[in-house]
Amino acid sequence: MNHYKIEGPALISFSGGRTSAYMLCQILQAHGGTLPDDVVVAFANTGKEREETLRFVHECGSRWGVKIHWLEWRRDKPGFEEIGFNSAARNGEPFAELVKGKSYLPNWQARFCTQNLKIEVLNGFAAALGFKGGEYAEVIGLRYDEGLRIIKGMANAEKFGRRCLYPLSKMKVTKADVMAFWSAQSFDLGLEPWEGNCDLCFLKGRGLRKRIIRDDPSRADWWAEQERLTGGFFDKRDRYAGLVDEVKRSPTLFDDGDLEEYDVECGLHCATEDAA
Repeated sequence: MNHYKIEGPALISFSGGRTSAYMLCQILQAHGGTLPDDVVVAFANTGKEREETLRFVHECGSRWGVKIHWLEWRRDKPGFEEIGFNSAARNGEPFAELVKGKSYLPNWQARFCTQNLKIEVLNGFAAALGFKGGEYAEVIGLRYDEGLRIIKGMANAEKFGRRCLYPLSKMKVTKADVMAFWSAQSFDLGLEPWEGNCDLCFLKGRGLRKRIIRDDPSRADWWAEQERLTGGFFDKRDRYAGLVDEVKRSPTLFDDGDLEEYDVECGLHCATEDAA
């Protein structure tokens, strides 16, 4: 059975990572290069995605001839705005506006960044299309070797009455398959697998965040500013300004035992019940 043959209505969640792009390509091929009218693709931009991610999303749409709906969170109804590559926020504006309204920061226990900026935006877009919750399929790019995330996702979907499809898992696709695919293409994301789309996500290990700060100290500016403005913290163990200071003191010393691609598919692994 070809699990890439998607029956609508369905919303394909495109995170902007290699895995979800691979999934989109396979789905397109299964449909002869053109998706059915009731199968749509959407990318939710938080404003903290890497520029490489934005260019990759744009290039996938252009090269493959598929319409990718670019969305951003907005406070006013319907809760999102459809934007494009040129108008997409690049300085964390939607994220900062969300934090300002809540007056506190997301953290590992309350990941409302994913909930509001990703999940609710995609759900709102689906509703605007006339898709009814529980009746349309949410097509999610988690691989066969991401079993724990899929189990959590399935339990979460059942709890909230959602219908989620994981075609990559059904087709037993692994990370090695995805990387082999992209090594044979004429374009690529252009990020290391462990860098992730969200430029300095607080769910990254401290060693990994320090490595990213070493490579580009300016990436910490937005995160440190949000901590300063709210008087709070993203990670109770560290402040971003403190990580910058550590890198300045010891620029070649890192606790780099955690170079995993944890948030490369941001929005796909955070459970809804964990967000406030």
